[in-house]
Amino acid sequence: MNSVDLRLYGIIDPERTGGRDPVDLVRRAVSGGATLIQYRDKHGEGRRLVELARALKAVLEGTGVPLLVNDRVDIALAAGADGVHLGQDDMHPNDARDLLGLRAIIGLTLKTPDQADRMAGMPIDYGCIGGVFATMSKNNPAPPVGLEGLRKILSHARLANRGPVGAIAGIDVLNAQAVIAAGADGIAVISALFMANDPQAEARRLRGIVDQALTARGGVA
Repeated sequence: MNSVDLRLYGIIDPERTGGRDPVDLVRRAVSGGATLIQYRDKHGEGRRLVELARALKAVLEGTGVPLLVNDRVDIALAAGADGVHLGQDDMHPNDARDLLGLRAIIGLTLKTPDQADRMAGMPIDYGCIGGVFATMSKNNPAPPVGLEGLRKILSHARLANRGPVGAIAGIDVLNAQAVIAAGADGIAVISALFMANDPQAEARRLRGIVDQALTARGGVA
């Protein structure tokens, strides 16, 4: 299992940047304390996805912050990304591991306790529970699980897999502390970070909240 720092997991989506350069936004977010970056683009064409993934990988060079690609194992391979984040309907983690190798980071979306139970034995490095709160960043037909649902899914995930577990959807400076207090190891953010006027300053604020909450909970900040 690969070590993954989920404390501030920035997800860059070209549709949620306010028309600004995704590469520059990522550079600023990492300067402010983002610990992991995912490139998500549900509508981009293959060649464009590879080009932007390579540019994001280049700007992260030397920072120690990994780049993951959402859904697309082929794009991750072509761009030399550090791994992938998979949804429940994407390629099975076993197949992704076979293609990407042992050193790749593989994450999995968890929406129900049953999905968390099925993590057992899967070659994944972390889970991410969502959606916790309502969000405009993704069309999600399922209602938010809320903090109580987050706690329940987390309890199942802890029994099934030794990796860290983060939370996503609608998380910002107003509720990040509560999410960590509920048991999450980190927060995944899209709009709260990359639609902010100053992503570096917002990353610093979010990272500070997460680190304080982890320390208060007895986790590692």
